[in-house]
Amino acid sequence: MAEPVPTHETRADVAIIGCGPVGAMLANLLGMQGIRTLVLEREASIYHLPRACHFDDEVMRLLQTVGLAGRMAELVHVSPGMRFVDDRGRLLLDWSRPTEIGPQGWNVSYRFHQPELEQVLRTGIERFDCVSVELRTEVFALEQDDETVTIRYEDLASGALHAGRVRYVVGCDGARSLVRRMIGAPMEDLGFHERWLVVDAILKRPLPDLGDYSLQFCSTTRPATYVRGTGDRRRWEIALLPGEDAAAITKPERIFELLQRWVGPDDVDLERAAVYTFHSALAQQWRRGRLLIAGDSAHLTPPFLGQGMCAGMRDVGNLAWKLAWVLTGQSSDDLLDSYQTERSPHVREYIELAVRLGGLINTKAMEAALPSAASGEPVRMNSIKPRLGPGLAPGWNGPARSIAPQPRSADGARLDDRVGYRFTAVLRPDFAASLPDATRARLAERKIVVVAEDTPEHLSWLNRHDAAGVLIRPDRYVLGAAKSVPELEALAEYV
Repeated sequence: MAEPVPTHETRADVAIIGCGPVGAMLANLLGMQGIRTLVLEREASIYHLPRACHFDDEVMRLLQTVGLAGRMAELVHVSPGMRFVDDRGRLLLDWSRPTEIGPQGWNVSYRFHQPELEQVLRTGIERFDCVSVELRTEVFALEQDDETVTIRYEDLASGALHAGRVRYVVGCDGARSLVRRMIGAPMEDLGFHERWLVVDAILKRPLPDLGDYSLQFCSTTRPATYVRGTGDRRRWEIALLPGEDAAAITKPERIFELLQRWVGPDDVDLERAAVYTFHSALAQQWRRGRLLIAGDSAHLTPPFLGQGMCAGMRDVGNLAWKLAWVLTGQSSDDLLDSYQTERSPHVREYIELAVRLGGLINTKAMEAALPSAASGEPVRMNSIKPRLGPGLAPGWNGPARSIAPQPRSADGARLDDRVGYRFTAVLRPDFAASLPDATRARLAERKIVVVAEDTPEHLSWLNRHDAAGVLIRPDRYVLGAAKSVPELEALAEYV
């Protein structure tokens, strides 16, 4: 194989390795900011079978940010949540989710078909002339200096070798990430490693008794999960026992033996069956110089919270505006150091909770951890919304580093549609009216959008935190709150 021809050409400002959901979302976020972006994807087309099947209101809000929520909303199913039951069908833990629109401006929980999401995101990329996507390309070397990264890759269709320069590389290239290896980032083991059979099926006829809820069947012998997907899609995840052979357990006759309590061959067509090892791990370093990682490249979680892909989407929501600020000279490169310090503790909370739930799926463990479950009283579980870790959070009180709600204006418009992917100051109308001209000029100079409305949704949030104003970042997390003009001006200095 011939060596690639060295080049001094700068192909783009950012190269994204991997065009799964996380990489495609990052490409959309960078494209809408006008950042020259090169996406390199090994596969020739979108993988056609189901994989991830749940996302939450924060992910739908990111889709809204890039102008794709309307299209995706046509393809999802609103989920009422999950229930944990024992072998007798007794309810142990109730994790119901409201089915009405929540504080984020969207439903709390959605089921989706991953190929459809990826198609929506890739079609979205086509809107941006500054973003190019090269399929069937495999990156094999990254060499960085003080100014650029030389990226070397092969065109798998022709065998041709290429090299080009970019200013930053983001690895969205999965659990075996090349970029993570180049960073030299070991994974911290968070203690969960189990083999599960995942079966995706399509109903041949209506089976309403399966229900809309996802069900976690807690068992001392063989835990299992039922997931209601979109349309006629249904999924079962079934724990493997020690010594069971992956090839044998994925044979159709064996699958239907395991599914017989729910469905048979006359009820469903099998679409996919595969054995996965569910892991829990967190990369110890997410950045080295001009190399960064996101999504499964940075963290792995068991599926019991449905937060694996969601966490990756939050990663790029956090990273995209910071990269743009650095590349356009609005901030120094040090801003990128806040990416890991904010995101890593946040995703750790989700992974650790998923690991705890995985441990509770053994019925006896569930009853020991939740005494009321043993007595017949189900435990009510609520979704978590962790705060970001330390980083750009100078606020004095409660809202700093938490996800902001998305109130509607008097005309019904959602906040994010009004302000775009920018910093936003949500102020009480009387406080906004009192701002000196110099303060208004300072906010305008920093391109901070001011929203001052007296709708109940706006005011109730400010009242809850006893705040005159709150400054929200482009990723919809709160930078900080202010009770006075000097405090608001101090917050604006971070922008």
